[in-house]
This record gives sequence, C-alpha cells and structure tokens, in this order.
Amino acid sequence: MRIPSRVIGGVLVATLLTQLTACGTLFFPDRRGQIEGRVDPVVVALDAIGILFYVIPGLIAFGVDFATGAIYLPGGSTAQIAPEKLQEAIGADGRVDNHKLQAILQSEQGLNLPLNDPRLIQHKGSHEQLAMYGITAAHAL
Repeated sequence: MRIPSRVIGGVLVATLLTQLTACGTLFFPDRRGQIEGRVDPVVVALDAIGILFYVIPGLIAFGVDFATGAIYLPGGSTAQIAPEKLQEAIGADGRVDNHKLQAILQSEQGLNLPLNDPRLIQHKGSHEQLAMYGITAAHAL
C-alpha cells in the first residue's frame, strides 16, 4: 500500500506550519504586545517540545514568542477605590469591618475577596499612612 506523495507533503506542510507559529502566540493572543515580565513556563515548555521535534521551527517559535511578547506572563493589574468610599468600612473604634470592606470591593471593583479567611494576614498602618489617604482613625492602630 503506497501513500501518495501529496498526502505526505500536505501532512509535512501542516506540521511545519503549526511549529512555525509560536505556541504562546496561538494559545495566548491577549498577551501579545508585552515587552517584559516573567516568562511563562508553559509556553517555554511547548516551544521546547518544538525544538525536540524540529530544531529550526522550534527556535523560530521561541523567537516569535519573544518578539510578540506572548511568552511573558500577564502583568498584575491594580485597582483603586476612593478613600471616601473606604471610610465607610472603618468603625468608630478605628477597626476595619471586613464585611463592609468586602461589600465595597464587590460593588466598586467586582472583586469577591475572601476577607473572612483565617489565613488572611492583616498589616497595621500608622496615623501618617492613613492621613495620606484622607482617612482618620479614632485611636492608634
């Protein structure tokens, strides 16, 4: 049984095309355009597999992922809430009410943070730090 050369050629071309297009660029198109950051180990592993099977296309995949920025993990995002809104979560004794804070974060940012988690580490601030944000406390924290 003989396989026609066109079928073999088609499979070879399809294989090379999948290797020439970088894994990060295909799987994470939203990451394109980044210029720095931490390298995503999943994309590196997929590109390395490309090197194992086809050296030149694997190297091209690495090059394309680095050039487009798709190899980098997405950067952290920040969210800001006006200090006046946060003032509502501070009680008369100067302590933060986690339930009120959680409700504010949910309504303002759409974040559902587990503020009642026993593993949560809370840091205490100073009066100067609170004053920078326009927040006053009833007593020293």
